[in-house]
Amino acid sequence: MGSKTYILGCTSRQPEVLRYSLFLVLIMFLNTSALKAQEIIPTYSDYLTDNLYLIHPSMAGASNYDKIRLTARQQWFDVEDAPNLQTLAYNSRVNDKIGVGGILFRDENGNYSKVGGYATFAYHLMFSRSTIDLNQLSFGISAGVIQHRLDTSGFTRFDPLIGENDADIFANMDFGISYYVRNLYFHFAAKNILSVSRELFYSDAVPSNMRKYLFSAGYVFTLNQNDPWSFEPSLLFQAREATNEMALDLNAKAYYELDNGRLWGGLSYRNGFESAEYTENGELVENQELRYITPFVGLNYKKFVFGYTFSYQLNSIVLSNSGFHQITLGYNFGKSRERYQCKCPAINN
Repeated sequence: MGSKTYILGCTSRQPEVLRYSLFLVLIMFLNTSALKAQEIIPTYSDYLTDNLYLIHPSMAGASNYDKIRLTARQQWFDVEDAPNLQTLAYNSRVNDKIGVGGILFRDENGNYSKVGGYATFAYHLMFSRSTIDLNQLSFGISAGVIQHRLDTSGFTRFDPLIGENDADIFANMDFGISYYVRNLYFHFAAKNILSVSRELFYSDAVPSNMRKYLFSAGYVFTLNQNDPWSFEPSLLFQAREATNEMALDLNAKAYYELDNGRLWGGLSYRNGFESAEYTENGELVENQELRYITPFVGLNYKKFVFGYTFSYQLNSIVLSNSGFHQITLGYNFGKSRERYQCKCPAINN
């Protein structure tokens, strides 16, 4: 893949709108979603805080409880108008085979924001003969409506990258497959599968093809049968079709069983495979890939869930060293379905 070049440093004589455009491009790259390859709901590390349905539609109604999850993410507390994201996700099981869900979200990045909602239908095939063995294949499809908006009230002149439109509304769809067999699991999701024309930016900046593919796998194990500790190594691979951007998460998670719940935590490392060249005053400063590390911790207490993640960028050139903070609050409700005799926290809540 070819590298990208971004320019850092602007003099006070440059137009305000140009300084904003350069700042926006830099933020988009550091958030693993470059301007020309925007994703609708960014894929962060909140899937590790008992919130798999947020990125995998096939997980709607997959567990033995209905779930509601609220997340709030804030980046770079010391940077004005830094990116922030809020999501509200709900999913439940209608009967033995059908699950449904819904997601509302708001994502802000300086003058740029997007809001939207998704509805999900999932179908679960149970190959298990009893609760001794978990063997479940799940399919899910989500349809959503999204509005993008750019606040140009503070701009002093016309920006050709933006055009005359400051908002647009469009629809898109996601599709996913999940498979759980005892302590082993696999997920696949195709995001933004529809090609849509956009009005907010010219097509050269944001292509109609925003398709993105996610693949994840993991395994949960214990060191001995009665050990309250269990461990879950996993990975998540992301790829964008239009730009060939790719990233890999390597995760290690541990669980400790309590009388009324479960304590968990771990570490995630993300590496992007597309380099960016940063220049200042025409001279090359750095060529680097996106890299950051995310410790996370959480607690399931009875039917309540709390999770916290902190992401720290390992790149030598960053806008801020304050990191990315995210909180997940959740509640499990409804009548509990039968628990399987496996180490499968995503299914046995």
